[in-house]
Amino acid sequence: MADVIRPTDDEARALAQSLMAEARFAALGVLLEDGQPLVTRVAFGLDAQGQPVSLVSDLALHTGALRRHPPCSLMVGEPGAKGDAMTHPRLSLLAEAEFVPRQGPAHEALAATYLRHHPKAKLYLQFADFSFVRFAVTAAHLNGGFGKAFRLAAADLLPNG
Repeated sequence: MADVIRPTDDEARALAQSLMAEARFAALGVLLEDGQPLVTRVAFGLDAQGQPVSLVSDLALHTGALRRHPPCSLMVGEPGAKGDAMTHPRLSLLAEAEFVPRQGPAHEALAATYLRHHPKAKLYLQFADFSFVRFAVTAAHLNGGFGKAFRLAAADLLPNG
């Protein structure tokens, strides 16, 4: 059987970057303590360098799972209002979760960037159990619609990547 994955090109890179830039939430896949997978919805944003981030609560099951086992996956891209949902583009990110300490300039800078796109998150930043997690992308899989599958490197997702 022929490989159905297309060579990565500028159009695929642009679509992947666009899906990330437009996403306000993502499906997050983690492994629980017992090894079972869990998928949940989280807020999604990009830091100043174009890396995916989220603001999570220590009370959430997925946060504990990420602290114990940082490898995870995120999916962005929503079906359109019309047509078959499977024909709309989506991007799966393979990543390692890195928690940003609440004290220090990195947290403050990230908060400023994040709040520009998620202003209502200002309330959550006041709670001690909320923290930022940055997702260091290691690879990605883009389904750009029917018959348009691509493997992307982390660098393909960054502006000017």
